[in-house]
Amino acid sequence: MSVEPTTKLSPPKADYQPPAWKGPSREEVLETRQKHVNPGIFHLYKNPIMVVEGRMQYLWDDTGKQYLDAFGGIVTVSVGHSHPKVNGAVKEQIDHIQHTTTIYLHPNIGMYAKNLSDHFPEGLDVSYFTNSGSEANETAILMARLFTGNETVVALRNAYHGGTTGALGLTAHGTWKYPAGPPQNVMHATPGYCYRCPFGLSYPNCAMKCAHDLDEKLRYESTGKIAAFIGECLQGVGGVVVPPKEYFGIIYETVRKYGGVVIADEVQGGFGRTGEHFWAFENWGVKPDLVTMAKGIANGYACGGVTTRMEIAETMKQRLHFNTYGGNPVSMAAANATLQVIDEENIQQKAKEIGGHLKGRLEALADKHPLIGEVRGMGLMLGVELVRDRKTKEPANTEAVELLELARERGLLLGKGGLFGNVLRIKPPMCLTRDDADFLADVVDEALGIIEEKR
Repeated sequence: MSVEPTTKLSPPKADYQPPAWKGPSREEVLETRQKHVNPGIFHLYKNPIMVVEGRMQYLWDDTGKQYLDAFGGIVTVSVGHSHPKVNGAVKEQIDHIQHTTTIYLHPNIGMYAKNLSDHFPEGLDVSYFTNSGSEANETAILMARLFTGNETVVALRNAYHGGTTGALGLTAHGTWKYPAGPPQNVMHATPGYCYRCPFGLSYPNCAMKCAHDLDEKLRYESTGKIAAFIGECLQGVGGVVVPPKEYFGIIYETVRKYGGVVIADEVQGGFGRTGEHFWAFENWGVKPDLVTMAKGIANGYACGGVTTRMEIAETMKQRLHFNTYGGNPVSMAAANATLQVIDEENIQQKAKEIGGHLKGRLEALADKHPLIGEVRGMGLMLGVELVRDRKTKEPANTEAVELLELARERGLLLGKGGLFGNVLRIKPPMCLTRDDADFLADVVDEALGIIEEKR
């Protein structure tokens, strides 16, 4: 059992005070989970917390302790835990009907698809809905292969695209891949990860070798024809990797030269999270052929989707294809309400303003703490890469684990990622306030000071 710290830091007090928890104890829940839940489903902390209440950007455990959620249910709670408008739409829907398949008509799926299309560049206006990002990415790959008549798919190293068999084949992040025979006809190209450039070059004097390397790779390793490229416009699990501004323009042009279509994985970066634009791909001035999404799409309700052009979408008519829960009335009601909240509450602008303030605070900490190698990200999708030595860039993975524990003790929940597990992932609900951002930065500051003093 960890000892609570002597510290003056605590999250800004929420307006909501949850009732005392009357359910099973944390120890009982942990014992049941250990006996009956697949052990591959891991928990984050050495002494796992049991979360029982959530309101907007705050969570409470079974003891009544309040936390600032700076990880957003792994980038899934976009507009706030238990947002009244989203939950209200769900409650209203389940009072009528909680499920009907897409073989019957129901207004919610078409209404949401139309409202979603209004947030895309012209031409991206036809959607297929799923339950998760993994399903969305696999569906997009299926459409790409059908449309082009080609098989080979290119993804990026350091990418994460999901946990199903096909999506794991696209993933190039060794800590997430099982030795179970990955799908064939998948290639992996070089990401725009300047901090750890595999060529040992520095931007902008690198001639964008990471992007131009794709053409070289395809000339040597492909048949000259590919089906698709899929890429996160900011790599999430990979450690909030932000490429140079020219990167995706070069990649997209190369992919189309080889007959492929382009898939933008917006599972983490979409719905205004990067601040400047509604979709992360818009930050790079490019337009994909297909866009996949999930996580924040419905503020935590199970939902994913693929949006594309009609000519690509029509390929699905070749055979029967069906998703039992995809596009069901409840998740569509949640998604539509979430979209309305994003627009009505100016969530994207909040992500830009509060995210910009928070990034500035974190960059100031980099001048103070040698453990910080780089601060990067956009809006409220931020990463802090921790290193033991700024010259060698040795990953500070155990220090990252310790920082997460110290933050938890102080009422702050963070995530971590990167191949070495040394990058703090900061992706809170986008209702975060300036006071929340300052608390977050103060906790990181104090925790880094404690860790560095030990060293």
